[in-house]
Amino acid sequence: MEHEAGRDPWMDWQGGAIFRPVRTGNAFEETVERILEAVKLGVFGYGDRLPAERDLAVRLNVSRDTLREAIRSLQAAGCVESRRGRYGGSFVTYRPPVPDLADLRRAVQDMGSELEDALTYRMVLESGASELAARRRLSAEQRAYLTRRHEELEDAGPEEYRRLDSRFHLAIAELTSSPSLAVGIAASRMRLNDLLNAIPILERNIEHASHQHRAMVEAILSGDALAARRATAEHLEATAALLRGFLG
Repeated sequence: MEHEAGRDPWMDWQGGAIFRPVRTGNAFEETVERILEAVKLGVFGYGDRLPAERDLAVRLNVSRDTLREAIRSLQAAGCVESRRGRYGGSFVTYRPPVPDLADLRRAVQDMGSELEDALTYRMVLESGASELAARRRLSAEQRAYLTRRHEELEDAGPEEYRRLDSRFHLAIAELTSSPSLAVGIAASRMRLNDLLNAIPILERNIEHASHQHRAMVEAILSGDALAARRATAEHLEATAALLRGFLG
């Protein structure tokens, strides 16, 4: 269902790790990268409207000309489309590729020896984030935010599962209130994104992941930091094992 980012109370795009200010010398390339990250990491799904141009330019700290150039480039690549009129704007047209083992093996080849490093890095960051989130005194709004993300994932069909899984993990990072940690987790997820998206959706695996996600949420909301770390580590280990299993 289409909605406008910034008007959805459950999509705190301005407080997330993706749309941080551009700081490199090539503002155009980094702007393209940030928008693609937001799409590929599940912040925006197919049919969603990107934030208003004026708001996004301010958040990224780029000129509106640079932002328009970046959006035109993404439009040419088939990732977004621009519509005119009262309900116009830039809308996501990107769809994740269908899981494919050949793509998985190619992605692993591209990563080479970096794969185990990426999995280890993810384990340290995300298990630590869950522990930290559990240690914090979360507001009612933050608790509802995590619950909503979890419920969305629980209700997801196969075509939306990977995107909402990514969004769920990013939500935990956001609850730490550590921008640096949230940015690190987003970058870690992008590093493994092609691999995770290429893993076939198996019903038995989804059932296991569902139990693990539930344990993570319950531990965080109950303030049990050690249980939150353990549940997250168990979940990430299972994902890594599944990945290695498909690679033979």
